[in-house]
Amino acid sequence: MNRSAGILLPFTSLPSKYGVGCFSKEAYDFVDWLKEAGQTYWQILPICPTSFGDSPYQSFSTYAGNPYFISLEALIEEGVLTQEECDAADFGANPADISYDKLYYNRYPLLRKAYERSDISRNPAYQQFMSENHWWLNDYALFMALKNFFAGQCWYDWPKDIRLRWGFALDYYRRELYFDIEFQTYLQFKFFEQYKALKKYANDHGIKIIGDIPIYVAMDSADTWANPELFQLDENNLPVAVAGCPPDGFSATGQLWGNPLYRLDYHRATGYAWWTTRLGYCYELYDVTRIDHFRGFDEYYAIPYGEPTAVNGKWEKGPGIELFRTLERNLGKHDVIAEDLGYLTDTVRDMVRDSGFPGMKVLEFAFDARDSSSASDYLPHNYPENCIVYTGTHDNETLVGWMSSVAREDFLLSRKYMCDQHTPKKYLYKSYIALAMRSAAKTCIVPIQDWLGLDNSARMNFPSTIGTNWRWRLAPGQLTDALKEEMLDVTTLYGRKNPMADEKVED
Repeated sequence: MNRSAGILLPFTSLPSKYGVGCFSKEAYDFVDWLKEAGQTYWQILPICPTSFGDSPYQSFSTYAGNPYFISLEALIEEGVLTQEECDAADFGANPADISYDKLYYNRYPLLRKAYERSDISRNPAYQQFMSENHWWLNDYALFMALKNFFAGQCWYDWPKDIRLRWGFALDYYRRELYFDIEFQTYLQFKFFEQYKALKKYANDHGIKIIGDIPIYVAMDSADTWANPELFQLDENNLPVAVAGCPPDGFSATGQLWGNPLYRLDYHRATGYAWWTTRLGYCYELYDVTRIDHFRGFDEYYAIPYGEPTAVNGKWEKGPGIELFRTLERNLGKHDVIAEDLGYLTDTVRDMVRDSGFPGMKVLEFAFDARDSSSASDYLPHNYPENCIVYTGTHDNETLVGWMSSVAREDFLLSRKYMCDQHTPKKYLYKSYIALAMRSAAKTCIVPIQDWLGLDNSARMNFPSTIGTNWRWRLAPGQLTDALKEEMLDVTTLYGRKNPMADEKVED
């Protein structure tokens, strides 16, 4: 990773005609726009199918793709849907917002029609996809068909025979739900067909994709249901302990995530085979892989199952650097970003250093008037070269929102640090971006909301809340030529310009 820059924008936030960003023409246009703006990286959020709350960090599968991203326009071109059918569906009236309930109730019936008209079983490419991905796809497709059959119930509330995967029950439901299962495999085939075409286009135009994987899988997932031996579950396949974070200054009761914890003795005994498979899969999907909650590999917070809060949890020792040395032996070296934010101990810092992976720096974390020692890890003059700097992440306020909410003394400290006392506040977000860009960090990633100077109405996520997150979208026309030229100028000025930026984009 040479000195470079990129944009954070999930696929959901792309503009598009049918309710949510997807692998449509707008995604290809965004690649062209990034290239011409001098950018090298497009960072996305996890691409797996989402469960309750629509969070990409709580998925029904660690391997499957989100069917919402399938381009309906492409299915129209194939002849399995009509434009009239798609135009008649109600996906919401606001092009800058995602209505997930309308997506759920109106997009899947269209996708089902496309499947029923596809004659997919005769498609040789589909047969090859099935053969290459059977090791995860068969369990996932059955899992999703069963969830629909049981009216969306979590798998641990299913009847005991299928909850515990008794052989006769698996045979029965595979037979009874045959077409529902094939529908799910069709969706995955179309997702990866379209995703890989987009990624190839991006790579051919000098844009690399930074993917994102959560450290944990969801309890209500095909992974947990099909592979209970990987997790700390009891004889009924219910958790013994679950993941979260302890109480801190932001929450008196901590955060109760509810993900099942890994059985580290089993993973060690198998030579980390599941982790090798999981990371190897990600290395094929992405050019760079960001691993969320990296500190959990050093120590993880275990909360007894059934606790109403995270107060009574305790820290347990994780696999540490042993896991990543094993992965390197098994898979070779790959570009990985370690999300090492939050409270860091010396052992976490040692693990990140020993891994060789670049850590993350968030500019918004740098300015705290209570710490005037200039020793903050997040102040740009302290950045090592081997790190990735962000103005903010999907979990943070936008720069404009942060300037409005941060304590006055912290805001004044940031102005003093930049030697910028005169830029009008409404333009000051540009000074923060320039500060990140001129740092020593090898790569600078900026959420597109910050380049646009948007307030917190464009924020992606408010942690520990549900209902209003992951909904923001680019409105048509927001990515202007003027903004593209501004980004190119700043990126060039600080030595981060993509060498392919000046090459003409072929139509």
